[in-house]
Formats: sequence, C-alpha cells, structure tokens
Amino acid sequence: MDSQTLAQYLEKTDSISKPWLLVQLRLKKLQERQHILSENAYAEELADIHQDLMNLGEWWRGIENEVF
Repeated sequence: MDSQTLAQYLEKTDSISKPWLLVQLRLKKLQERQHILSENAYAEELADIHQDLMNLGEWWRGIENEVF
C-alpha cells in the first residue's frame, strides 16, 4: 500500500484522529522519499517520527476495546 492509498483509507474510515495511524502514514511517506534523501536527513526524519510515537505514551490503557 502506498502513502496515497493509506491516506485515502484513513479518510474513508475516519481514522485521521488515530495518531498511531498517522505515524504509519508518515513512515510510509518517508520510505517513499528515502531514495532522494541523504542518510542524515533520513535518519533525522526517522528520529522525529520515532519521538512523536514515543510521545503518544500509553494513552490507550483502559480503552483498548474502543480504539483497537
């Protein structure tokens, strides 16, 4: 699945508010641009996405059945 297809899926399923899916979209877009980025630029963007994922924390605790 490419980033455009993933973005359309997120829109159709009203999943824009699900931050873990937005992280997946960012990763897919980064993967698609990897060949035009330097190693350092790629690593920096990957680190930024990773930090955003870690900042989500365990927000899902107690509501697993609702969000997954």
